[in-house]
Formats: sequence, structure tokens, C-alpha cells
Amino acid sequence: MALEDAFANFTRRDWERESATGTVRLAIVGIGGFARQRALPAIHTGSYCETTVLVTSSPDRATDIAEEYDVSHVIDYDAFLAGARTDAYDGIYVATPNAFHGQYATAAADFGKHVICEKPLETTLDRAREIVEACTDAGVTLMTAYRLQTEPTVRRTRELVREGVIGDVVQVHGGFSHPLLETASADTWRLDPDLAGGGALVDLGVYPLNTIRFLLDCEPTGVYATTYSSGGPFANVDEHVAFQIEYETGTTASCTASFDAHASSQLELVGTEGKVHIESPFGGVVPQEMVVESGDIRMEYTGPTVDEVCEEFDYFGHCVLTGTDPEPDGEDCLADLRAIEAAYESAETGCRVGLE
Repeated sequence: MALEDAFANFTRRDWERESATGTVRLAIVGIGGFARQRALPAIHTGSYCETTVLVTSSPDRATDIAEEYDVSHVIDYDAFLAGARTDAYDGIYVATPNAFHGQYATAAADFGKHVICEKPLETTLDRAREIVEACTDAGVTLMTAYRLQTEPTVRRTRELVREGVIGDVVQVHGGFSHPLLETASADTWRLDPDLAGGGALVDLGVYPLNTIRFLLDCEPTGVYATTYSSGGPFANVDEHVAFQIEYETGTTASCTASFDAHASSQLELVGTEGKVHIESPFGGVVPQEMVVESGDIRMEYTGPTVDEVCEEFDYFGHCVLTGTDPEPDGEDCLADLRAIEAAYESAETGCRVGLE
């Protein structure tokens, strides 16, 4: 692959291989900040999904958002679990705190509804596996909301790796930090290990963890990790984490994540014949800026901004409408949770932990 070919038609949706008609009607379960600010607008502007039901603890306080997006039905969590308004939606998007994902995802599966669920699917590997099994038994689509897998820069990078443009990938460096308390209070559920399942590793480190697995298309064989917390609001979770992952190809990845550092994200793949650097891949809006070096050729690319959340929901809707299995499925999340649990074990024991 010539480098200029990699940048041609950069934002193409290579997953949109067949036509799809209609839309998938979604019930949004949990309408917190991300759902209001990113998910609902993305669904509204997208092509393959529409919001028809809001599920919230306070339906009376959601009338404004329902009116803004022309949503006909607003119900509470108990009504959802009891099967209310199942005729009004085809699938659900789960955006509650992590510890509640399972009950809503499995209920939806029991109702015969498709599921797109925020990552991680649950707070432990065993609980996440219950969601996967419920959706498999019900024959419904399950997608973990790894939106970067649908984003053009990451998808073009995977093509470069597959085509051997940078040779064999030897090292990967990824980092994601976000000063959590600048946008959330100290009692946020993200700092409660029972609700979140962990700290910076679960909430931020999962981005490089999953994206690297997607780019390399291979599984980790071992992990070594260290965590640190300064106390105070971070006393019960990992405030900072550093982890190294080994892969079956011999590639190693060094990653960091932090709840209490200057906002930053970066991803770089170094191969035997070149490298790829992606600018700010994990911050929510990828600027479509990347540098590729292959031999003695170096190219910089800056493309139009793409709403990765819109891509994510259109991808999910397209999969449901065409009967296509999504790449970021339930098994994809289980693989990440195995690595996350191994990382926490490593941080506790100070030893490398192998992964089968």
C-alpha cells in the first residue's frame, strides 16, 4: 500500500458494505452527562438509529430532553425492568454506572431487544459473561461501545498495519489522562469501586487497551502493572496506572492512564520499517491528525473532524439492520476484562501475570 492511497477517501465507512433501510429504535437507559451531551445528539444526527424511549430515575425531570429530541416515552428503571413500552423500541443503549449494566442488558435480551452497552460490560469478568450469554441465548445483537473501532483514523491505521507499511509492529505506546475532578464532584460513581469496578484503568486505560488489541488483531499473553493513589477522593481506586502488555506476536505495549493529570492522549505504533503516531485519539473527538513514517518517506495527514459517537451508533444500527455481527462484540469486552483483572492482580502482587 502506497501511503497516499492510505489517505485517499480517508473517512470512508468501510463497514458499510451493503445497503440498510429503516432505523433501529433505541431506549436510552441512563441519561447522564455523556448520554445527554454526546449520545443523544449523535443518534439524532445519524442515519440508522432513533431514540424512542428514555429510561431515567426521574421521568418528570426529563421532559426537556424528551422534547428536544422528540422522544415519545419516558419511563423509570422499574418500569423498564417490568417490560413497559417494549413495543416502542428495538434495542437499548446502556449508559448507567458500570455495576448496573448487567441487569438492564440481560432484561433487554429477555425482551428480545438488541444491546449496545458502554464499556466495560460489567464490573467483573464473570458478571460480564452473564450479559454475553444472555444475548447469545436470546439471539440478539450485543455490541460493546468501543467507539474508536468505528472511527476513521483508527480504522485507517489498522489497514496500514495489516498491509505491512510500517513492517512488524514491535512497540506500542499509549496514554490517556483526564483530570476527573475538574468536571465531576468527589462523590462521582467513577471513584466508587463497587459501582465502577476500578479506577483510571477501567475508565481510561481501557481505551488504549482495546484500541491496541484492535490494531494488532491479536491477544495479550501477559501483563505487568503498577497503580498509585494519593488518597482523598482517590483513596479507593487507582488514581494513576501504568501497565505493560505482551502479545502473542512478540509486540509489547506500554500504557498509562490517570484521573489526576493534565488532559492528554496519544498513541504510537513503532514497527521494523516505520511508525504511526495518532494525535489525541482517546479524548472524545479525534482531530484526524496522524503522522506515518515508512522507510525514508514521512507523511502528515489532517482530515475533517468526524463524530466518533455518531459513527458508533450508525455502525450498531447498520449491524442490526443487516444482520451483521459487530466487531466490538461481547467477547471483545471479555478479553479486555481478563487483561484488566490480571493488571490489578499484578499491581497487587508486584509480579507479571500470564494470560491464557
